[in-house]
Amino acid sequence: MENREIVKVGEETDLPLAGALTFGVIDRGTNLLQIRPVSGCNLSCPFCSVDEGPVGNKQARYEVSLDYMVEYAGAMVARKNCDDIEMHIDGCGEPLFYPRMVELVESLSSMEGVETVSMQTNGLLLDRKMIGDLEEAGLDRINLTINSMDRDTAKFMAGTDIYDLDKVLENAKTIVGSEIDLLIAPVWIDGFNDDGIEDIVEYVKDLGAGEKWPALGIQKYREHKNGRKIDGYEEISWERFYSKLEDLEEKYSIKLKLGPEDFGIYKVGFSLPRVFKRREKIGVDVMAPGWNPGQKLGVANHRTITILNGKYIPVGERVTVEILKSKHNLYLARAV
Repeated sequence: MENREIVKVGEETDLPLAGALTFGVIDRGTNLLQIRPVSGCNLSCPFCSVDEGPVGNKQARYEVSLDYMVEYAGAMVARKNCDDIEMHIDGCGEPLFYPRMVELVESLSSMEGVETVSMQTNGLLLDRKMIGDLEEAGLDRINLTINSMDRDTAKFMAGTDIYDLDKVLENAKTIVGSEIDLLIAPVWIDGFNDDGIEDIVEYVKDLGAGEKWPALGIQKYREHKNGRKIDGYEEISWERFYSKLEDLEEKYSIKLKLGPEDFGIYKVGFSLPRVFKRREKIGVDVMAPGWNPGQKLGVANHRTITILNGKYIPVGERVTVEILKSKHNLYLARAV
């Protein structure tokens, strides 16, 4: 990752904060907005769906300036026109890579219409001071990834020997003692960490987490075309996954089948308008390197567009592209 180009969005280049998967604000038509201020990760999980981390095959990392992010997020909240918005800070990697996270949380939590500010993290960059600063800034919930209670398995699933399970567990204990709610979010790889998942269920029941929201949100391992995979283990169907959750619910008397309603998430009337349709041909200005090798980022009509075959297109050139995907205002295209 040290060899990547770091793209300072809002400082060195004014890429729009809608359109890209790796940075900005993602609006999926609900009262939850995904806030992505940074990309990159300190772990190299062997099942990572986006191939991030030190062993990942990425050519760029993105960091959005604080003022630019806050201004855009505030405009999105105003357009939602409801008073129970959740701002969920996540990303393609570890959000705590963002150097101004405490200031970002403070700015988001003070916005009119924002009820909840939450954050996803693997927990390794947390410590007692950071947790206290985030609590004071107004963070309401941390979704903390713990995939195994066994140290060796946890290191394997993190893809690095730097993973310190004891430190993460200590951070979890500190969060529970704060005003921040805690949700433990392990990834279940069927046949691989089955026993570890049960250990986590028992741990969470003893921890006393989850005062306002559920304390445990088990995630299904999902295979992605450009993601990493553990040899010999495959994604199971949703039907089988939910059946296994039901077995654990009965065994441990804990709710594990969760939906948006468990977090107060619902559809709202406004979502950011889709400005381009699939197969539409448009002109874009090439502004920056793309996340994956061979890609470039272009701009048109206040949207960032990922050009998949942009390897030989220089930054600064204007090209015609065909839109290949436009779901949730995330735009993929190819130069034609």
